[in-house]
Amino acid sequence: MTQILVAYGTTEGHTGTIAEFVADVLREQGHEVTVADVKATDTVPDGCGAVVLGGSVHVGKHDPQVVDFAARNLEALAERPSAFLSVSLALVGDTAEAEKYVRDFEADSGWTPDRVSLVAGALLYTQYGFAKRQLMRTIAASKRGVLSTDTSQDTVYTDWEALRRFGEDFAAELAASH
Repeated sequence: MTQILVAYGTTEGHTGTIAEFVADVLREQGHEVTVADVKATDTVPDGCGAVVLGGSVHVGKHDPQVVDFAARNLEALAERPSAFLSVSLALVGDTAEAEKYVRDFEADSGWTPDRVSLVAGALLYTQYGFAKRQLMRTIAASKRGVLSTDTSQDTVYTDWEALRRFGEDFAAELAASH
């Protein structure tokens, strides 16, 4: 059993939901898991044997606090099995763009995780203020039917089964390395 930190940065909360989901999968596999928002934690704890870091993309960039967390903890991340969950709507229809966000994150933070998982995010229209709701609707419309433009409801694009497999695979890799 490994003590795992699942750290994340979120704007509307969906990446936090994803982090909790992955933590639950890791717990099901017998690991002890601490979930923490990067706004509330500065470092990887000493007793931690592995790290999963999740960050959402907004306006073409990962959350700056997630980038800063990775940059501050380069040594700790290099010493442990690690994974990065890159959460973006780009994955819905444009995998190349989602992959570019990861390359940019790696360049900005200096961290190259052992494993990367591209995770589709959500359009949380009901949580946005008026201006952001209209902006997100315009962006969604530019994707030519790939993303919902119905601002009366939230649409989650996350593939929960793929995320479950990610957690199970990460747990299996940890077990194999011990």
